[in-house]
Amino acid sequence: MISVDTIYQRVLATANKEQRGYITPQEFNLFANQAQMDIFEQYFYDLNQFRRLPGNDTMYADMVDILEDKLTYFKRGPITVTNDSWIHNIDDDLYRITDLNFEGKILEEIRYEDWYKIQNTPLTKATNNRPIWYRKGGKIYFTPDLGEISLHYIKKPDKVNWSSYTILGTETYDSTNSVNFELHPSEETDLVIKILGLAGITLKDPALYQIAGAEDNKNIQQEKQ
Repeated sequence: MISVDTIYQRVLATANKEQRGYITPQEFNLFANQAQMDIFEQYFYDLNQFRRLPGNDTMYADMVDILEDKLTYFKRGPITVTNDSWIHNIDDDLYRITDLNFEGKILEEIRYEDWYKIQNTPLTKATNNRPIWYRKGGKIYFTPDLGEISLHYIKKPDKVNWSSYTILGTETYDSTNSVNFELHPSEETDLVIKILGLAGITLKDPALYQIAGAEDNKNIQQEKQ
């Protein structure tokens, strides 16, 4: 967790330096949610890249381990589902289904468009030892019908919200109605940089945008080395 107020104050302090302009709470919330999703979605692209590279024997330096650790908070399950199950009850929360399994067997995910071809080819047809599943129209379908199976998924980050109340004309942070970032604490600096970059566009301040962009690129290069 990262305090939404800490990030907001850091962003304001940087943006207001040299009178660059004021970022309203409404603007900040929009920028903050976009920045959080940008960082969150980048985890999956980075995992795909680093899994193709040789690992590192040092526990605290292996990028796959680091990224998996950052994603641990968002992992959910198991949830029991049956064939032809609606998953609308987790749709608002769902970002990606990680696996379906039955008694330790992982079901192979296929595209709905490929189901007929797979099932009508003897070598690829699903069996109890090699079950398959697909998703269509908010439902889960799997073959053969194994009864109840377990679903694991990764949830989306909750929407960030910096809330306040006014006392005698002074805007005061309202921790009760605010929602913090759900990202790993190590992402604090990246959040500030990304939000400043978005704010630079709104404030029509190319310098602020360029500074944030340069810092973002530098961090990316360091992570990829």
